[in-house]
Amino acid sequence: MNEIEFIIYVADQRKSKDFYEQLLQIKPSLDVPGMIEFQLSNSVKLGLMPENGIAKIITPKLPHPSTASGIPRCELYLKVENPEQYLQRGIQFGGKEISKLQNRDWGDKVGYISDLDGHIIAFAENRMTINKK
Repeated sequence: MNEIEFIIYVADQRKSKDFYEQLLQIKPSLDVPGMIEFQLSNSVKLGLMPENGIAKIITPKLPHPSTASGIPRCELYLKVENPEQYLQRGIQFGGKEISKLQNRDWGDKVGYISDLDGHIIAFAENRMTINKK
């Protein structure tokens, strides 16, 4: 694989763009009607596609994504430095706190929020890395 892109379906493309731009503190690498992309690393992008746009492709064989509005449909698990700052920014810009930052069984320190559409975002750092600081 040369590049990986995760695309989440959003009710309001502009509001979601603003949320993720403020949360991640990066500008979109693509910003056109129907698709916004954020370059998360050299080979990973996060895409935001309007629910009505993808519905033109997937319905009627699958339900319209808006029927699951607010229901968690995916999790973005992002390892970052200082996850607490990301969590607080997410809440500040309209996300909901789901679980405070805490040590987890799998070895990471992780906190969870949801975005404007109910998608789950985890901000994590590896405890082994924390202990080396």
